[in-house]
Amino acid sequence: MGESGLVIGAGVIGSRVARLLAERGDRVTVVSRRGSVPGTPESPGTPAGVTHVAADAADAAVMARLAEGAAAIYNCVNPPYHRWPADWPPIAASVLAAATSSGAVLVTLSNLYGYGPAGRSLGAAAYDEAHPMTEATPLAATGAKGRIRARVWQDALAAHQAGRVRATEVRASDFVGPGAQSALGERVLGRIRQGRGVSVLGRADQPHTWSFTDDVAAMLVVAGSNPGAWGQAWHAPSNEPRSQREAVTDLALAAGSGSGRVRVGTVPSVLLRGIGLFSPLMRELRETEYQFRDAFVMDSSAAQAAFGLKPTPWDEVVSVTIKAC
Repeated sequence: MGESGLVIGAGVIGSRVARLLAERGDRVTVVSRRGSVPGTPESPGTPAGVTHVAADAADAAVMARLAEGAAAIYNCVNPPYHRWPADWPPIAASVLAAATSSGAVLVTLSNLYGYGPAGRSLGAAAYDEAHPMTEATPLAATGAKGRIRARVWQDALAAHQAGRVRATEVRASDFVGPGAQSALGERVLGRIRQGRGVSVLGRADQPHTWSFTDDVAAMLVVAGSNPGAWGQAWHAPSNEPRSQREAVTDLALAAGSGSGRVRVGTVPSVLLRGIGLFSPLMRELRETEYQFRDAFVMDSSAAQAAFGLKPTPWDEVVSVTIKAC
């Protein structure tokens, strides 16, 4: 029998982390508000060795109890987008305290929001191929969500450096893959399968890094068990950037939509602001609109070199994604 792992969050990444841990023989407890996850084509049911528990991740006492005996805690929580400033601080504090009291390694799933727009972080106009985001890029976010994500890591890193916990963070770009909730999520995939045009945020032809959900989960598992990962953040192994138009075209070709020439339009900023008056989600997207308006390229070579990892080939990512939708 392997080690014991605690996965907090049963979404697209948390469920994959749990499955990978179970496949190597670990005993896994998955914490979510519902306490169970229905089977889906890409994740059919609960694998052997995995137990689902209903709990509030912000409840420090409950998290401390569930973490007892765990070798690693994988924080894959994703609160409602518009509630990040309110929900993330108590969740992060609760999980950090649980890792501290249990001695478990703390592995946090994060994103690239903490870096903020490129001009502030790098002095460059955009995160293009010549100036990609690396793990050394300053956490210089100016928006509320970006500052929250930066603070979660800074608090964990401070605790690590003080010797109170062993912590690491895995940062991914926008997800692509079965079940991913992103700019290449179900709404877009459904229209592609029907050969219908799609509308994207920002500009359609800017280079953009996409992180395959399976590769993100694999990096989290590696980070939890490899001491060389602790005490720093890592970018999940990801393929070379593809613009939104290129990604949609690739998916359309895989779906058999003629020549792949699905019409790709853009959502005007003024329309996004108007919709934001009625939709909290769309209102919040204004903060991170720069990620699709400008080049948004992440360099994951450090993790690939350190741990011998490679991203799943893009053609395979596209094939798996379109078949599951």
